[in-house]
Amino acid sequence: MVLGHITSRKNEIIQRLRALASDTAFRRAEGEYLCDGHKLLYEALDKGAQLRTVLWKETPGETALPDSVRQYTAPAELFDYVSPMKNSPGPLFTLTIPEEAEPVFPRAILLENVQDPGNVGTVIRTAAAMGVETVILCGACADVYSPKTARATMGAIFRERIIRCSADDVRAIVDRNGLKLYGAALSDRAADIRALDLRNSVVAIGSEGQGLSKELLGLCDGELIIPMSPGSESLNAAVAASIVLWEMAR
Repeated sequence: MVLGHITSRKNEIIQRLRALASDTAFRRAEGEYLCDGHKLLYEALDKGAQLRTVLWKETPGETALPDSVRQYTAPAELFDYVSPMKNSPGPLFTLTIPEEAEPVFPRAILLENVQDPGNVGTVIRTAAAMGVETVILCGACADVYSPKTARATMGAIFRERIIRCSADDVRAIVDRNGLKLYGAALSDRAADIRALDLRNSVVAIGSEGQGLSKELLGLCDGELIIPMSPGSESLNAAVAASIVLWEMAR
């Protein structure tokens, strides 16, 4: 049921949606995040994500929503003022950030200091496609609940287990699950990824510019490398993670 038509930028709903779109600290404090678009809305409903508020562009959509969801409409100009996406057809909607339960998993991909939202979202999407259900975000990674990251997951954010932790916690999480920890690195110690059994492991990927930190590499049981043609630059983090995820699945 649509509760009202909003016409003012000063409306508290409008201000709240803009804050959820732009402010990581506000999202964390409120336990709520913002997504955009029909595809993500359908995925959220299909996976049982907890919707809170929906803002439709000009007219209500025909999608059946739970009675608990607060629905509003806004004229196109006001909707575009709120939306983090340019020329979005909408809708905008908010969801509850799920609680992080005690992690138990058979394998995972780990990202350290990967700050690009598109890369983080792509890795989450690829992990879901390869059947690797856990993604660990360590250090200064992009906020998984920012609109750009969530959009890049193409709905995988609603079905993947996302664990956020510091480097100090990584070893304990890996040991608790009885797994091996490998770090992707350009070093003489790194083994060819094709020679390793990655079925019960966590593989860590660093940023394209800096790679993994010495601190995290020091926690690893071993290092691996993706063979490339001589003279090639390091791979983009999302591309490297995709290759690793394929090998884990294979």
